[in-house]
Amino acid sequence: MANRPLTRRGRAALAAAAGLTLALTGCGGGSGDTSSSGGGSAGGTGGAAATGSPLPSVAADQALTARVPTAVAEDGVITVGTDSTYAPNEFLAEDGQTIVGFDVDLFTLVAQKLGLEAQFETAPFDSIIAGVGSGRYEVGVSSFTINPDRLQQANMVSYFNAGTQWATRAGNPDGVDPDNACGLSIAVQRGTVQVDDITARSDACTAAGNEAITIDQFDAQSDATAAVASGRDAAVLADSPVVAYAVQQTNGQLELLGDIYDSAPYGYVVPQDQADFAGAVRDAVQALIDDGSYAEVLQRWGLEEGAIDDPTVNPTVG
Repeated sequence: MANRPLTRRGRAALAAAAGLTLALTGCGGGSGDTSSSGGGSAGGTGGAAATGSPLPSVAADQALTARVPTAVAEDGVITVGTDSTYAPNEFLAEDGQTIVGFDVDLFTLVAQKLGLEAQFETAPFDSIIAGVGSGRYEVGVSSFTINPDRLQQANMVSYFNAGTQWATRAGNPDGVDPDNACGLSIAVQRGTVQVDDITARSDACTAAGNEAITIDQFDAQSDATAAVASGRDAAVLADSPVVAYAVQQTNGQLELLGDIYDSAPYGYVVPQDQADFAGAVRDAVQALIDDGSYAEVLQRWGLEEGAIDDPTVNPTVG
C-alpha cells in the first residue's frame, strides 16, 4: 500500500490508533528482547483477561518427566518461543515485560506436568518454527494453526480450536463484505494462515476481472488491528479469539464482521526429531483435561468454546 499524506483528521486517527496499540499489547511493545516465566496473572488488562486469581497447581507426572529429552530436563527449564502481540493468547502485561495470556497459562501447566518451568521469550511469529528447528527454542507456543506446511517442519500437538474472524470500524463505513473485498486494503499479520486466506480472496477478485485486494501485512497483530482503527485499512482478519478480544478492548471503535469460519486446531511446536517428547506433551495436555485444570484455564480467559477433549500429535488437517 502506498503511503498517503496525513490530513489533520488522519493524524488524529493515527494518534488514537497508537493508543489502541498500547491497549492491545498490555501497554508494551512486541519487538523487544522480552522473556518471562509462566504462571503469572494478567490482572489489570481488562476485557476477556484472566481474573487475577492464581493458576491451579499441578504435580509433575514421573512417567511423563522420564520422556523429556535430557537436554531439556537437565536445567529444569523449557525455553518457549512466543509472539507476545497476540492478545488474549500471548501478550505483554502492563509492566511491558511479563508475557501473559491463555497460551502462557495453559503451557505453564503443561510444563509443570512434565516437571519443568516454562520460560517464555518474545520472538517474531514467522521466526518461531525455524527457531524450534534450530534449537533456539525448545518448543513454540504461539497460537499456531496446524496445517500441512507446518507439519512438514515440526511435530505439532493440538490443544485448542479456533477459526478466522474479520473486524472493521464501527458501522462498517467502507462497506466491507468478507466475500467481496475486492479493491479494499485489508490488514493481516505476516506469516499467519490468514495471509493465505486473503491472498486466495484477492486472486479470486482478479480472476473475475475485479481489482485486487491490497494485503497490508504487519509483524505484530496489534499493529494490524490498529491500522483498521486509524482508517488506514478497511478491515482486519485474524484468529477468532484474538479478534473478539480486540473488539472488546477498543471501546466501540471496531466491530465484528461476518461469521467465524475455517475452525482448526492450534498446536504446540516440537522439534521434528522429538516424536516421543511430542507424545509426552500430548499426554500432559490430556492429563490437564482429565483433572479439570484445562477447563479452568479456558474459563479464566472466556475461551471455553475452543475446548477440545482429544489432543493429538500431528493430526490430519485439510
